[in-house]
Amino acid sequence: MLDDIMNENKVINFDEDTGAALLRAVVLAKNNVPYSHKRIADNYVVIKRMYKFHAVKAAVSNTEYALLQHYNMQSLEMTSANRMTKEIEFLKNSSNGNDLNLKKDADMIMLIRAKELKNITASTYTKLSEMNNGYKALNKYFEEITKFNI
Repeated sequence: MLDDIMNENKVINFDEDTGAALLRAVVLAKNNVPYSHKRIADNYVVIKRMYKFHAVKAAVSNTEYALLQHYNMQSLEMTSANRMTKEIEFLKNSSNGNDLNLKKDADMIMLIRAKELKNITASTYTKLSEMNNGYKALNKYFEEITKFNI
C-alpha cells in the first residue's frame, strides 16, 4: 500500500538529498495536518525545548515494530530523509482518510515514530550514517506543525 503511493509520480519532484527532503517535510506541514499529528508534535517539542533533550530512552516494542513492518517501514535509524517524507505524507493522508482501521494504524505509527525520535535524541551513542537521516525530516515536520513555535 505504501509502496504504491511512494512509486507514484508527484507534481513536485525533489532531489534525493537531505535538504530537499527537509524542504518537503516543511511543505507537508503547511496544510491538512491531522490533529493527532499536532498533538504528538506538541508533546515532543515541549519536552525537547524544556529540557533541551529527551532523558528517557523510549524503546520500541516487538508489537510496534511488527506494525511498522506490516506497512513496509523500517526503523527510524534505517530510514532516509526522502523515504521519511514519503512516509509522513502517507501517514498524513491515512489519518485524514475515511478508513477507521487505517486511520488508527497511521496514528499509532506516528506515535511509534515519535518514540523512535525520542530514543535517537536521548542516545548520544547512537551511530547514524549520513544516508539514514530520516529522523531529521521527522524532527523538522514536528517543529513545523507544533503550536509552540518560537
